[in-house]
Order: sequence, then structure tokens, then C-alpha cells
Amino acid sequence: EYNNLKHAGKRFLPYLQYLTILAEVGAPDATGQLGAELNEKTRFSKEYETYLTNLHSYLSSFIRRTRPLQPHSQQQVDAEAEFNKLWEQNQIQGWDASGSAEGINGSASPEGIWCSACQRHYAKQTVYDAHLTSKKHLKAAARTSGQNPPPVANGNGAPPESGAAQSSSRRHIKTYRAALLTHLLGPILKTLHGTLLETKANVERRFSLTAHERELELEEPEVDIAPVTTGDAAEGAPAMEEEEEEERIYNPLKLPLGWDGKPIPYWLYKLHGLGVEYRCEICSDHVYMGRKNFDRHFQESRHAFGMRALGLPNTKHFHEITRIEDALALAERLKQEGRQEIQQNETMEELEDEEGNVYNKKTYDDLKKQGLI
Repeated sequence: EYNNLKHAGKRFLPYLQYLTILAEVGAPDATGQLGAELNEKTRFSKEYETYLTNLHSYLSSFIRRTRPLQPHSQQQVDAEAEFNKLWEQNQIQGWDASGSAEGINGSASPEGIWCSACQRHYAKQTVYDAHLTSKKHLKAAARTSGQNPPPVANGNGAPPESGAAQSSSRRHIKTYRAALLTHLLGPILKTLHGTLLETKANVERRFSLTAHERELELEEPEVDIAPVTTGDAAEGAPAMEEEEEEERIYNPLKLPLGWDGKPIPYWLYKLHGLGVEYRCEICSDHVYMGRKNFDRHFQESRHAFGMRALGLPNTKHFHEITRIEDALALAERLKQEGRQEIQQNETMEELEDEEGNVYNKKTYDDLKKQGLI
């Protein structure tokens, strides 16, 4: 919404730079106000007032939700009373009714030198002086002067206010709401200064992550660690007990420990599927956590001992077999396939005697045993 403001600047303001602006305004030693980087035409617009209203509503709601014990409403009431007092005395910086840089023709401001006829700023005095003789400026000046009617006395015969005074008064009333919101946002940003800095640091950290690391971080559950509070009874505890409490590892998810003795990251735990259980009946119903550990255990001594107890060889045929019933059924099937293969070899293999007669291997062996060949 800030980037959609008219005349806010040609460059698109990144989110990180926007947080920097809010943090600078909310700094404890900050003297500036919100919107100081914008020109007056932008700050006096209706869009800017809408932007301030939405920002004030969001930050106020955030404070009420995150800091319910803080007297936020009373602070806002006091800030509004202070603002009204300064507003009546015309002491609000940047919002005074005496006339802005745009209200005085040829006046200088940080944006440049203002020309009321052309309704624009000029960067240098020489450029401003040169444009005064241009046809565009002369036409704009004639058009502006033709639209302003001569002043007419009011009913009491008193001369009316000048055009500059009327314009200044109207601007003073029109910008009241925006000036009030700007003043009220000052204490809010000071309260949230630490939060803004933490948000900025988190955004910088996320910018340095890859897309895959962001996805893994989103899958990781948020675990809130309760702060350790020491009561009156714990004040006299010895220093050794405090050190032991600090050395305790917080591991509510029961994650496996890494090489450093600390729980491994949750994303690594999910990546290797260490939360999936694989039970092997041959290994006395032992449970293996993760697919990698499950595949590895078929070559380990525990599984080999279980296979020997069943009288079965621990070969590749029995890989992925975890139930005793399935292992015995597979062994019987392999035996039957072996017998069929032997019988098929005996039937298919052919032999020839000395006379040229051809027999299969079984018939040839029988005839030879009988001495007929």
C-alpha cells in the first residue's frame, strides 16, 4: 500500500527497506516523524491518510494481541490530547497552517522550488528562473489568474480572507486526520522498535535461504520453549545445580542425537523418514526407525541369527521378508522350483548310444544300469 501512493517515488521500495524506515522512526533517540521521506503533496493526499489509518489499525491490533497488559488505549488517548494541544498552537512540524512549500510560489523545500502555476517542483533556482519565461508557464499563470475571481465583501461589509489564507485554512482542516495518525504512530513504533529489528533480522535471514531450505523450514513445527523463571526458593540454590539445568537438553519430540550430543534438526529427521517404524518378526519383533536402518539390518547379525534359527539361508531371495510365515513359504516355493528345474533338466537333456539311438537322460541312465546299453 505504501508503494501505491502517488508521488511516493519512482523506485519500488523493498519490504526490508520499509522495515528500516519504521525502525528508524521508532528508535528511542529518533526525532523525525513517519513520512518525512515523502513530499507534502503525497502526505496531504487522501490515499496517504487511508494508508496511515490501516497501518495504525494493524499495529494497534498487534500490540493488543501480543502485549495485553500494556495500557495501549490510555497511551493513545494521552498522545491525542497532546496532539490537539500542539495543533491548536500550530506547533506540529510539517503540518502547520501557515502554508506549505507548495502554497508559496517560488519557495524552496527539500523537494525543490515550487511553482504554483505549473504545480511542480524545480531542482535548482536557475531552472526555476528560466522556466518563468516559457510559454507553458505563461499559459498556466494566465489560466490560474483567470480562474480566481475578485474578492467580494461579505454581508457585514468586512473584507474577506485572502486566497492564501483560505487555502491555508482549508489545508489545515484537511490534513488534521493524517497529522493525528502520524503523531499517534510515533509511540506505537517506539514500543515495537525491538520487534521491528527482530523482524528485519528474520527477513534478512530468510533472504539468504534457498527455496528447498524454506520448504523444510515451513514443515518444521514451531516448538515454544517456556522461559526459565527463578523463584524465591531457587535463589539460594548452589551454582552447580544451575549449571546442570542449563546443560539439560530440551528434546520434547524425542529426536535422535547427533554427533555433538544434541538432537538433530527436525527437517533432517523428516528427510530420512526416521519417524516411520519398520517391525521385523524374524528379529524377535524388533522395531527399526527409518528406511535406511531397516534396509541395513538384513545384513546384520541379529537378522542372520533369526534366519539360522528358522533353518533358512540369509540370501538375497529373503530380502524385504520380515514375517516368519512368509519366509517359510518362500523357502518351500524355492525348493519346489529347484525340483522342477532338476526334473526339467533330466527330461530335456538327450543322450545317444553306440548304435545311434537317442534317449533322454533318465531313460538312458535306466537302460545303462540294466546293462541293455
